[in-house]
Amino acid sequence: MKVSVFRKERFNAAHRLFNPKWDEQKNFEVFGKCSYPNYHGHNYDLIVEVKGETDPETGYVIDMKVLSTIVKAEVTERYDHRNLNLDLEEFKNLNPTAENIAVVIWNRLRSKLEAKYELSIRLYETERNFVEYNGQ
Repeated sequence: MKVSVFRKERFNAAHRLFNPKWDEQKNFEVFGKCSYPNYHGHNYDLIVEVKGETDPETGYVIDMKVLSTIVKAEVTERYDHRNLNLDLEEFKNLNPTAENIAVVIWNRLRSKLEAKYELSIRLYETERNFVEYNGQ
């Protein structure tokens, strides 16, 4: 029987959505105000789901302190109060949409978790806009 555990974190980051192959007008038509050249920010909420078998000795799927440490090191400390376009190598040539940010975060976390765990993340860009990614 598999059980899911969840960890929620928050980080604040700025970004600009744009395609460098397009002119300013086309970028504005596609991305609207999110394409403004001086960037804009979000208070992102991240929910990390780890699913697996409960360990019969501990009763844990994963030690939540271990999961918290991984999420903080790989996401919160790395992205909080950053300009995603300018400060992070992974977005130098990747448009930092919520979808792309979610995939990048999932890959960072996946590399730090044992293969026995299933991983899914939900990234809220606003209260009403969020994306979910589970590696598929």
